[in-house]
Amino acid sequence: MQEALKEKFREKEELLGRKLTCHITTMGCQMNARDSEKLLGVLTECGAVPVETEDADILLFNTCTVRENANEKLYGHLGQIRHCKEKNPGMLIGICGCMMQEEDEVLRIRQKYRYVDLVFGTHNIWKFPELLYSCIAEKRRVIDVAEMPDPSRDHMPVKRKYSFKSGVNIMYGCNNFCTYCIVPYVRGREISREPEDILEEIRDLVKDGVKEVMLLGQNVNSYGKTLENPVRFSDLLRRVCRIEGLERVRFMTSHPKDLSDDLILAMKENEKVCRHLHLPLQSGSTRILAKMNRHYTRESYLSLVRKIKREIPDICLTTDVIVGFPGETEEDFQDTLDVIREVGYQSAFTFIYSRRTGTPAAAMEDQVDPAVVADRMKRLIDLVQEFASRAADRDTGKTLPVLVEEVNSQTPGMVSGRLSGNLMVHFPGDASLIGEIVDVELTESRGFYYIGKRSGDGASAGAGGI
Repeated sequence: MQEALKEKFREKEELLGRKLTCHITTMGCQMNARDSEKLLGVLTECGAVPVETEDADILLFNTCTVRENANEKLYGHLGQIRHCKEKNPGMLIGICGCMMQEEDEVLRIRQKYRYVDLVFGTHNIWKFPELLYSCIAEKRRVIDVAEMPDPSRDHMPVKRKYSFKSGVNIMYGCNNFCTYCIVPYVRGREISREPEDILEEIRDLVKDGVKEVMLLGQNVNSYGKTLENPVRFSDLLRRVCRIEGLERVRFMTSHPKDLSDDLILAMKENEKVCRHLHLPLQSGSTRILAKMNRHYTRESYLSLVRKIKREIPDICLTTDVIVGFPGETEEDFQDTLDVIREVGYQSAFTFIYSRRTGTPAAAMEDQVDPAVVADRMKRLIDLVQEFASRAADRDTGKTLPVLVEEVNSQTPGMVSGRLSGNLMVHFPGDASLIGEIVDVELTESRGFYYIGKRSGDGASAGAGGI
């Protein structure tokens, strides 16, 4: 099908007298970002040229539906893009991702946005070449949403954002059914990929110049439970670390209820595993956690954090926090703030509770007043920023390895890279360093990032507007 699609692209190029352009607007998590790399891989392999704007011949929206504002964000884009379609009737607009696994949203697109040409979901992304071909060759609208994912089809070409690092899906779906979350309904139940398929993909990435991989799943800690021959995530992590040429390994996301002592040991004993752990809290109140169906308590979460810090003292912890869950009192909120103070996260993704139709929490009484939620959100952000700044200060003066990601866009003569603990570092350098891991002295903490100088260099350059 890929060859047939290439031929259709060539035919359109001849009519236009130029190459087809494409653009993918990605909304949501790392899983979506990885899916977008696959979609872009298909388009570029067929000859399309990526552009920075949504005014392209082929425009895809890879959607998120975790919160209501994510849905409205898509409709805002669609309203803005309509004039581009009117100017260029040959423009093809497609929508995919989690939002398209919701029947009501697909119906809304079908009825109210008739200029959208292609709709498909997360479960049948592998059919993208076939669906796109049908749109172009048959000049018809295509809506194709599958009910179940098929990991065995996960062999699409990929156009990576970075040549030196990549995400790797190790599983799909989620079995946790937190009462506020729509993900299990749109991503489906947990399905793990076979370990050999994962290892083979990573070996191929390393051969292609990748130095760092991020193992992706909604809950990586429960990886392997659905396999015919079950495998623990900790054992997969060890096998990944043994791949020659791979220098860094990250993973996301870890559910606290499934984080085992053996995983902590695997992280501790393998220097390739980055010293960063994203451990969602959601709430510091045991009462609210029970309503959320999180399967841990405030006390068990804090006990886990103490164990992790004891075994891996240089670990950097980040988290997710939801404010305004139904029934949350000021006392519950204070419990959350107390956990923030005790853990001292490097950073936190903070969210106002979003009522998602179809989830148990949407039907709960005691929805919290928006004005109260806004006040709590401000207090939470202020506290997170205070403790994040303190967490960053701890490494000032140290010399640590940095994976250089890009030339700094704000200050000439500077490059930007990431520590094992995930904080950014800006230091003097040029494009020749991109993709390299270099030792950098962290000369100054700016709260959420560092200014540094390459080990052995003289004084660090001025930070300018960084």
